[in-house]
Amino acid sequence: MKTLALLLLAFVSAAALAQTNVRVRGTISSLEGDVLKVKTREGRDVQLHLTPDAQVVTAKKTTLAEMGPNAYVGVTSVKGPDGRLVAKEVHALGPQVPQMHGAWDSTPNSFMTNANITANAQASGGNELTLKYKDGEQKILVTKDTEVVTFVPGTRADLKPGETIFSGARVEGDGKFVAPRVAVSKDGVKPPQ
Repeated sequence: MKTLALLLLAFVSAAALAQTNVRVRGTISSLEGDVLKVKTREGRDVQLHLTPDAQVVTAKKTTLAEMGPNAYVGVTSVKGPDGRLVAKEVHALGPQVPQMHGAWDSTPNSFMTNANITANAQASGGNELTLKYKDGEQKILVTKDTEVVTFVPGTRADLKPGETIFSGARVEGDGKFVAPRVAVSKDGVKPPQ
């Protein structure tokens, strides 16, 4: 019985290791059936296999006022010269995205905060957002240079060569990238993250 339990544990562990999640950012080369070919910002060619029900959303500029109070957002920030966090991007999030604050890979030394806006006050240099998430709170400065973006429903027809994408993809044991959701640029507005 102990041997069976160890084999089951090894199988479950191997299955968990066989799938990892990665962030794919890049420019669309082509869409062929369910395969979205992308040139990543690092110069790699990646094939994203879209799930049959893959969600496509397009990026659209918005304002903090249009997002409204208590909006659930993702904020990409970096530390300013005075040590306070300065937002590079603020974007709307869906409820399925977990709350968090931590290191991010969009630019060197960046952070991502997924949280509800609980306060928006005038501050030197812009507006200071107070963001509350399950493990804490962050105050982040939004300046005139901060991009504020929301997402609207799109279709696979929006996945055109030359457009920019962001996707959280699952890498399966065979190395195949599987994407259940793709955010794509539209009218010059690129998806943040």
